[in-house]
Amino acid sequence: MKCDKLLNAHDVFDRYEKDLRQVEKYLTDIFKSDAVLIPVIGQHIIGGGGKRLRPLFLVIAAALTGYRGDKAYIFASVIEAIHTASLLHDDVVDGASVRRGKTTSHSIWGNHVVILVGDYLYANSLRIAVEQHDPHIVEAIAQAATKMTEGEILQLQKIADPSITEEDYINIVERKTGSLFSASCRIGALLGGSSVEKVEALTSFGLKCGIVFQMCDDILDFQADETLLGKRLGKDLIEGKITLPLIYLLKYAAEAERDEVMSIIKSIDEGKTEEAVAADMKRIITLLKSYDIIEKTYKRAEEFVCEAKDELVLFDDCDEKDALMLIAYYAMKRAT
Repeated sequence: MKCDKLLNAHDVFDRYEKDLRQVEKYLTDIFKSDAVLIPVIGQHIIGGGGKRLRPLFLVIAAALTGYRGDKAYIFASVIEAIHTASLLHDDVVDGASVRRGKTTSHSIWGNHVVILVGDYLYANSLRIAVEQHDPHIVEAIAQAATKMTEGEILQLQKIADPSITEEDYINIVERKTGSLFSASCRIGALLGGSSVEKVEALTSFGLKCGIVFQMCDDILDFQADETLLGKRLGKDLIEGKITLPLIYLLKYAAEAERDEVMSIIKSIDEGKTEEAVAADMKRIITLLKSYDIIEKTYKRAEEFVCEAKDELVLFDDCDEKDALMLIAYYAMKRAT
């Protein structure tokens, strides 16, 4: 039976809803443990929602290359568990109290427990991956987890550092966000027994989509409704993270305003009152608008989407290819 034509990202989510439910079942299994806090925290996290973009990329990439078996769900759940572990650790490092509109796990159960649950997820995910007896896929997962951690450390090294360049930023984002998107698409291609060229093309496609996702996340940090965003507006800057919109603002602003922005960045850790922080954020957002920085950042994300699309030329036109691009566009259009 021929499927209806995919017209937008919502069609893709609808088409793969059953697949993602299967992924979620395996994800729940990864949280199983006699240590009861682990599944309890797991339910808190899984119930927090999220689009499951990384698992979706993996399942679609596998289907594109001819694989439609349970291993796609198993490895997709492993990728999502590793992503979840990274979020647990990130929230502790950042001191975040809210994620996706819900109270963060460490705010409820404490830092020590949540760090250990994150460790458990990393270990149990890799155990499950190894049990599938596919060393090439295990290697892809291990490399992605390694790069992701490197990216987080590189970002910490650049906290409140106004000298950070766009090249520095891309290097961080490729690792901390792009690595898991890239691994997701690579694993899908490996499951399908693709040629080396197609495996590398899908790997690169995923990497570029991950960069787009992070760029648009960084745009949203300065302009989205806090209720919709599920976190505090300007949270990254408050934590000292200098993302692409700020890098572009420092690049394009007049000297006096650039000095003002640098002063705000350097004073982040000075124990300012909430009112002072809010005033700084309001000023930054005003300057971002004055110099069309959000539009400049969005155009840079568009360039990466175009590069991602070029990676798919090796594949014949089909619903799965369309689905990958629709989700890539979805990752970008969240910021509009």
